[in-house]
Amino acid sequence: MPTLIAEPTPAHALLDSGHGRKLERYGAHTFVRPETSALWAPAAPDWQADGEFIGGSDEDGGGRWHLSPTVPASFPLAHGAVRFHAAPTPFRHLAFFPDMAPQWDWMRGLTRPHDEILNLFGYTGVASLILADAGARVTHLDASRKAVAAAQANAQLSDLTGIRWLTDDASKFAAREVRRGRRYDGILLDPPKFGRGPEGEVWRIEEHLLPLVSHCAALLDAHSRFLVLTAYAIRLSALTLGELLRQVLAHLPGHIETGEMTLREEARGLLLPTAIFARWSNPAAAARPVPGPVAQG
Repeated sequence: MPTLIAEPTPAHALLDSGHGRKLERYGAHTFVRPETSALWAPAAPDWQADGEFIGGSDEDGGGRWHLSPTVPASFPLAHGAVRFHAAPTPFRHLAFFPDMAPQWDWMRGLTRPHDEILNLFGYTGVASLILADAGARVTHLDASRKAVAAAQANAQLSDLTGIRWLTDDASKFAAREVRRGRRYDGILLDPPKFGRGPEGEVWRIEEHLLPLVSHCAALLDAHSRFLVLTAYAIRLSALTLGELLRQVLAHLPGHIETGEMTLREEARGLLLPTAIFARWSNPAAAARPVPGPVAQG
């Protein structure tokens, strides 16, 4: 079972962790955030940071940022040639997920020019930009108009065009794509454990993941290259996600692997687990067929 390790980069580094918190650097700014996985003691007894998120009393959310006046509302970072904005959000993160970096690079390595890629739950679009920068034709979907607008701003910052932007419910959209007879070369699924669609549709990962992944499997064929499924903050095992993919993708050739996503701490080199994943790849896929016209959402 592989462990994916996000190493420190100029954009992000996990500096220290322990006692239920983590100290991170995002570009030139440092932040402290809650981290339930950090059960150990930190390397340093005292942390100095530009901002700290103080969590609420319940484990599912709440809390607020305490920020230095030196922290801007947003600031640009980069992953390779792709640029994007970081920003302290009310949801305690910084508008992107640095532990996804190994997944971004893995998908880019499998992507070829003109591939059709679907990014469901696309959020602020860093993955979409990285795959578009590799020459793919990306469909980026999120239920939040604000998130899609942030993704479009990131695309402008990176001077990337040609991405298909959609505000829609992921489950409904995937089902429509199946009825249209569409296919994709790669799909990224990064669903929350709970959410709502643009028309108030309720998403619960335990109830709705199987039908969604089944629809995504129907959008892949023997020429497709990958499907990535990640999950944060849920009481499931990576093995659960892997068995789900094995069931719905049994009709396709290729390989499935499961594991944990982690950040490497600079202070001691220890690995902080952040998420679980399962992913399917078909790197020996034949050249993709000539695509038909792009269906509109």
